[in-house]
Amino acid sequence: MDQQPGNRGDIRDFLASRRARITPAQAGLPTSGRRRVAGLRREEVAVLAGVSTEWYTRLEKGHIGGVSENVLDAVARALRLDDDERTYLFGLARSSRHASRTPSRRRDVEVPPRVQWLLDSMTTSSAFVRNGRTDIVAGNPLARALLGPMFDSATIDERGRPNIARYIFLDHGARDFFVDWDAAGVATAALLRAEVGREPRDRELRGLVEELSTFSPEFRGHWAAHDVLMRHDGVKRLQHPSVGHLELTFQSLDLPLSDRAVHDLIVYTAEPGTASEDRLELLAIWAATQSRPAQPTRRSPQPGPL
Repeated sequence: MDQQPGNRGDIRDFLASRRARITPAQAGLPTSGRRRVAGLRREEVAVLAGVSTEWYTRLEKGHIGGVSENVLDAVARALRLDDDERTYLFGLARSSRHASRTPSRRRDVEVPPRVQWLLDSMTTSSAFVRNGRTDIVAGNPLARALLGPMFDSATIDERGRPNIARYIFLDHGARDFFVDWDAAGVATAALLRAEVGREPRDRELRGLVEELSTFSPEFRGHWAAHDVLMRHDGVKRLQHPSVGHLELTFQSLDLPLSDRAVHDLIVYTAEPGTASEDRLELLAIWAATQSRPAQPTRRSPQPGPL
């Protein structure tokens, strides 16, 4: 990750990457003459946003903390940012106003019992809670069974918690488990990029990104794209070692456990009447038997003394 004060490097690279993907024709600008840069020039973005070239140049160098929301909104429109990218840019601006050179350790939020009860009540769907660093911090028995390869991976942390990003990029078995492994990697890197915008000085997050960047060339490529994803849902295809191919719908829901930390409730379900539903039910039956507490052995009453 960038080692400049605060998050200037993230701001610089993000704005430059968004500028590079827009052609003058797309922006309605003249296209005559040879161009030495991909996409728009800084002065062209400045014109589209209604600011001076000097001002936009300073902004793209990371000096964003004192910029008004109206100006940021104009820049977002000029760069054609989508909703997630716009939220990311505004998050970078907010966090830069409290910039610090020293990464901080963010305390993990405890999952309250009521949330675990909710998860356990969902017996036919796999449900788990994921934090912004993609740690799985709680789950129901079916989630443990469905994501067994992830829970059994050497990439789990010292608390036995899987990290989705670490599993995808650092465990070669993930390429077999996730049928659409590359798409899963793109989405996961984009989720981490969004978290960096929210918490640029999170020490554990910084360490995770550095670890993935060091050991995974695929992650490095995805990270350099500066794609941003605030929430991920859709269809997931898995090749489970016990029940075979699964095609599941998954939905991400906001789970407000604290004022700062981001948590999502992720639910995996199968379409009714499909082979995937039958296979998920098999996993649910197996998970229920594994999680059922042992029943005390019933002993016959012993005869008393005569």
